[in-house]
Amino acid sequence: MTLHVRTIEAEQHLAFVASRGSASFLQTPAWAAVKSEWRGESIGWFRGDELVGAGLVLYRQVPKLKRYLAYLPEGPVLDWSRDVPEALDAMSAHLKANGAFGIRMGPALVTRRWEAATLKAALADDVLSRLGDVPADHTDDTALAVAQQLRSLGWREQAAEGGFSAGQPKYNFQVPLAGRTEDDVLAGMNQLWRRNIRKAAKQGVEVTVGTRDDLAEFHRVYVETAERDHFTPRPLSYFQTMWDAMTAEDPQRLRLYLARHEGDLVAATTLVQVGTHAWYSYGASTTAKREVRGSNAVQWQMMRDAIAGGAEVYDLRGITDTLDTDDSHVGLLQFKVGTGGEAVEYLGEWDLPLNRPLYAAFTAYMKRRG
Repeated sequence: MTLHVRTIEAEQHLAFVASRGSASFLQTPAWAAVKSEWRGESIGWFRGDELVGAGLVLYRQVPKLKRYLAYLPEGPVLDWSRDVPEALDAMSAHLKANGAFGIRMGPALVTRRWEAATLKAALADDVLSRLGDVPADHTDDTALAVAQQLRSLGWREQAAEGGFSAGQPKYNFQVPLAGRTEDDVLAGMNQLWRRNIRKAAKQGVEVTVGTRDDLAEFHRVYVETAERDHFTPRPLSYFQTMWDAMTAEDPQRLRLYLARHEGDLVAATTLVQVGTHAWYSYGASTTAKREVRGSNAVQWQMMRDAIAGGAEVYDLRGITDTLDTDDSHVGLLQFKVGTGGEAVEYLGEWDLPLNRPLYAAFTAYMKRRG
């Protein structure tokens, strides 16, 4: 029986994600409401009447034309071990009929993993400068086979500068939680992390879960962080939209954490959870009172709540692939390695041009904008 793809309702989409245990939060229907500048569509793969795959498609319009780039961030949600050419052909036909001139997707498949001990040794090795050059502790043959299939089917891997492609990060950092207690996770951290968690508690740092009304206070510290770390902050309205869309889908989908010391907000973060996977999404901290270690305290509380909430993975999201200690980005990896987790390499983002002239023009337009 052949596969076919059609539009599905949000309820069907969510039920399928739940049946799989988890999927990226970027592949939930709510994300279309967050990315309101794109047109969103939930699609399903059917074999007969059975739903066997799902995905969130975001359509980005070409200026002045009713033609679109169809983007599936960290998706779609499929069984990548079978029928890959048939599944992708069915998706391509559906998206082309909806006006897509090209498709970009990022299957959430991990190709390689590096454990904390390996990363620590690599950071101390002057010869190694890129994570990709370090022999992995674990390699996934299914994911590597999918990469080969994509190439043979005409898909193009998108270049990832420093581990970040135009869309989602290729390298992430994760703390495995399955079968582990709080004590197990704490014991897996390095001495500095454990000391900082204890210091925050001794100094009286209190971590609480906030409400939508606390987003303004979070945003104030987030803007301070952006100025200090030289990135462009998102407006408060973006976080309010995210809160409204994601908590409407599931009241526990998005949570806000606030770390205070003697009444002063010193760190704030957001946590997203879809089934068994929890993500540290956004983080902020003040320059003042950094010595009370509010950032460590809030991370530890999120990890504890993720364990209590049945998460099997605590995801600290993107890292660059640099191991050069002179590179300012390496500090992010060093901070995350202290949790005792592992670096993971995803399959990355891949494009399939459906209309080559339009795809080439759009790619050139996006490069000029960038």
